[in-house]
Amino acid sequence: MNWINNVVRPKISGLLSTAKREVPDNLWVKCPETGEMVFYKDLEANQFVVPGSNYHMRMDSQQRLRHLFDGGDYRTVAIPAVQQDPLKFRDGRKYTDRLKDAKATTKLEDAVLVGEGQLDGQPVVSAVQDFRFMAGSLGMAAGEALITGMLRAVELKTPFILFAASGGARMQEGILSLMQMPRTTIAVQRLKDARLPYIVVLTDPTTGGVTASYAMLGDIHIAEPGALICFAGPRVIQQTIREQLPDGFQRAEYLLSHGMVDMVVHRHQLRETLSRVCKLLMGGTQLAKAKDTHKMNGKPYMNGSPVDSKVVETAARESGAVVEPEAVPNSQRFEPGKSDKKRDEPASSQQTAKDAPHGA
Repeated sequence: MNWINNVVRPKISGLLSTAKREVPDNLWVKCPETGEMVFYKDLEANQFVVPGSNYHMRMDSQQRLRHLFDGGDYRTVAIPAVQQDPLKFRDGRKYTDRLKDAKATTKLEDAVLVGEGQLDGQPVVSAVQDFRFMAGSLGMAAGEALITGMLRAVELKTPFILFAASGGARMQEGILSLMQMPRTTIAVQRLKDARLPYIVVLTDPTTGGVTASYAMLGDIHIAEPGALICFAGPRVIQQTIREQLPDGFQRAEYLLSHGMVDMVVHRHQLRETLSRVCKLLMGGTQLAKAKDTHKMNGKPYMNGSPVDSKVVETAARESGAVVEPEAVPNSQRFEPGKSDKKRDEPASSQQTAKDAPHGA
């Protein structure tokens, strides 16, 4: 019977071990909301939206860019190198070890990937925060990537689209991480000075210092359904004030109803929505039929006006473009307190003007 032990059993064991190795770990994925098991290939084909529940699962940065750009083709924008671990930080592990693990897992250099390509034939620069890389935290490298992407958009005169997903500032870099908040804010101002659209897509989760800086400075804010968008999370708030929070608190739909975001868009319609918004703000083909694209509502309009929603509304109406109401932000969002001068004029002055004799 030695031949069985020496020949047959090793072959059977080899076949079984080979079959086991060929089964990927992520063959099935569990829906966090319903507990439903979904075949990974089906989930990937559906842009990581669970078919039954429409739950939007997190996407990595490469998948985001492939789904955004025409044909999935884009060029990665080179990011200047920064010093790693300047503070020699260590908690339970060395910061450098954490960086090595994150790079090995994600195949990325840091939490932000910047790409440039075509969106329905229109050049666009986009940056994506990858939550897999140390929770998408904002550090020196991520800040440098965002600034480089925005300046690249200014150079190419294209819209800049940000997909935000982050746990906040990277604590291992201390004040150097917090310094990226004003730096990115200045870069956003460069986009505004160049009159280029800055569109922010808030995905799950967008929290902390990212929410407190560049993620909420966009001209248009689009949120994915169910995304957590906040500074301090609901658990921290509830433990602090010791009160029960409203249902859906700090979720995308709650923020939409309270005027914090402009629209909530399903991932399947996101690319189409971004394309339409970019064309409207850049004065593209959908504005070609407008009667006067250089002067609308008495204001100059050249190469898009990303902060004036009235211009967008007027241009869309005159060109016959179909725009959902949520696609255009409330004009009061950008011009609070502005009202009709005639309505604000005192009644006595209106009556005096009415009764005054005509002519000298």
